[in-house]
Amino acid sequence: MSVTRDDVRKVARLSRIAVPEERLDELAGELNGILGWIDQLNEVDVEGVEPMTSVVETKLPMRDDVVTDGNIQDQVLANAPRSEHGFFVVPKAVE
Repeated sequence: MSVTRDDVRKVARLSRIAVPEERLDELAGELNGILGWIDQLNEVDVEGVEPMTSVVETKLPMRDDVVTDGNIQDQVLANAPRSEHGFFVVPKAVE
């Protein structure tokens, strides 16, 4: 699969990113390079290799799984440009 100028233009439009026409070829090349690396990774034989999250084995401290709201709603909403009834108010994002 190869990424074309039209693919870059479409992704930019869907993600609402302004991409100048003169950069479309450059970005298509970069994305094709990334996809090439992914193809190389897919060729690696990982049969029998245990999944890991770190090269150093560590133990994370355990704590009780307790549901809490944090009791800091006012502090959190203080950072919001706008809130109503204890919730963030954001602009409509779906057309």
